[in-house]
Amino acid sequence: MKKVYGSAAEALDGLLADGMLIAAGGFGLCGIPENLIAAIRDAGVKDLTVASNNCGVDDFGLGVLLQTKQVRKMISSYVGENAEFMRQYLSGELELEFNPQGTLAERMRAGGAGIPGFYTKTGVGTVIAEGKEHKDFDGVTYILERAIVADVSIVKAWKADPSGNLVFRKTARNFNPDAAACGKVCVAEVEEIVPLGALDGDEIHLPGIYVHRLIQGESEKRIEKRTTRAA
Repeated sequence: MKKVYGSAAEALDGLLADGMLIAAGGFGLCGIPENLIAAIRDAGVKDLTVASNNCGVDDFGLGVLLQTKQVRKMISSYVGENAEFMRQYLSGELELEFNPQGTLAERMRAGGAGIPGFYTKTGVGTVIAEGKEHKDFDGVTYILERAIVADVSIVKAWKADPSGNLVFRKTARNFNPDAAACGKVCVAEVEEIVPLGALDGDEIHLPGIYVHRLIQGESEKRIEKRTTRAA
């Protein structure tokens, strides 16, 4: 099975459609699949639902899809540094399903593991719990959260081999493994593709069975919030 493609546009060819659910790895600007996001923008698909921890910043990361009004709904943990995300949500232009970070990660992980839902205490007694099933276990109330199974997942890794085995770089791993696993089709972009056998089995973070298409791309690696001190 061919997994390595020449560009982000080629890797996404035939996968995108209006109204689809996309799971995107990354945390702000850390570990985001920026080349794949740009290709989705250029493809022009609209009415998207995007499950991701947040939406980057106004002019980078998933924020570019907000600028072009291609996203109908975000499933996220927080608005972050994205003023356009906040504006669209408060004006009613963008639907938002808030999820605590751990719940969002577990919803993706469960989707990849074939688990349709799970109970959690997180969110009980808050707006997060509204409209969800409540159940008591040993005298403690839990709410039912449904797994996320995305039409397509897009993720960023550090290294890969041609079989799609992925290695992530430190904190850039964040939501990427869970997002990758929950997609019916997973497309990954990496900084380096190494020959088969070059990766030690113990260093592989995500087995290639979860990855269907793969590209090698250049990354800008912006810093979301630069903090400096006097020399």
